Amino acid sequence: MRRRLVLRLGAGVALGGAFGGLGLLAGCSRQVPQLLSSRGELPLRWGAALPKPWSLRSLDSPAEVVAAGRRQGGGVSLLQLSDGWATELDRASLQPIGTPALLNRLVPMARSVSRLYAPEGSPVLAFPWAWSPWVLVLRNRSDLLERAEEGWDLLLDPSLRGRVVLPSSPRLVIELIDHDPQRLRRLRAQALAYDERDGLNLLLAGEAEAAVLPRQRVIPLLRRDSRLRALLPEQGAPIGWNLLLRPAAAAAEPPLDWLAEPLQAPLLDNLLAAGWVPPLPPEQLDPAVRRLPDALGALLLPPAAVVARCRSLPPLSSAERDALQQLWDQAAPEAAAAAGA
Repeated sequence: MRRRLVLRLGAGVALGGAFGGLGLLAGCSRQVPQLLSSRGELPLRWGAALPKPWSLRSLDSPAEVVAAGRRQGGGVSLLQLSDGWATELDRASLQPIGTPALLNRLVPMARSVSRLYAPEGSPVLAFPWAWSPWVLVLRNRSDLLERAEEGWDLLLDPSLRGRVVLPSSPRLVIELIDHDPQRLRRLRAQALAYDERDGLNLLLAGEAEAAVLPRQRVIPLLRRDSRLRALLPEQGAPIGWNLLLRPAAAAAEPPLDWLAEPLQAPLLDNLLAAGWVPPLPPEQLDPAVRRLPDALGALLLPPAAVVARCRSLPPLSSAERDALQQLWDQAAPEAAAAAGA
């Protein structure tokens, strides 16, 4: 009897373990879908409206979001990344995001980045919900603002030597002056720092008088600091995109109603006031932009001719990267001094 009891108990334990394992697997299949974002890169109000059972998890950096996208699994069903970081992911690690109706509402310039710059006809892997050109911000320099027609060349003014904060990306700096070696050398001699994030404090503290920053970060500053003015030069600017992407392993369908919220009132008004600009046709943005101060409206809704001269930055080939690196190295102030000697 004892032996039969032991066998029965053993069978019960085995069956319990098996059913427990099935329950665990079922639990895994019911993982809460997650949207991963890097901190500060998703509007708070939009993130708070994410429908259940979805959850939002903020990571400290886009590099961590990329790493999570490469690992796959864990309920991660959407990734928020800029286009520069998104193109670090292997295309095979993503699946089509399935938002054709929403993409059709956007302006044509959003189409290339929605394919992550792959040729036309390639799968749409990203939903580009905001775009941001780089702009020139001046602190207490009304004299330079009067010469706004000079555009990016204002950064070369002798009075700004050692007083300019430039982007941390050499490619962006090179784009500002259209790959011109002479102007690049002069611009590099003007730099106080190459750090748009922490270097922003130099501008606010008065150590810098000019900075090149993404428009999205500038709008909130302009609203609360009257010492700052910004302009988007008529010759256009490099632009960055904020994207949502769907990992290949994601089972949950994207929440399409939630994805549409930035494209319409009332959220659209809130996003524009905070500097986030969806790539919608101008006539759809105009009513909300008109409710904001004129100085902000000119940045949020630039003239069509200026927008046409703005450009995205697709991934570089190895040869292109080497050529830019050579141009950058030759324009270093110390290299110029050595050549003069």
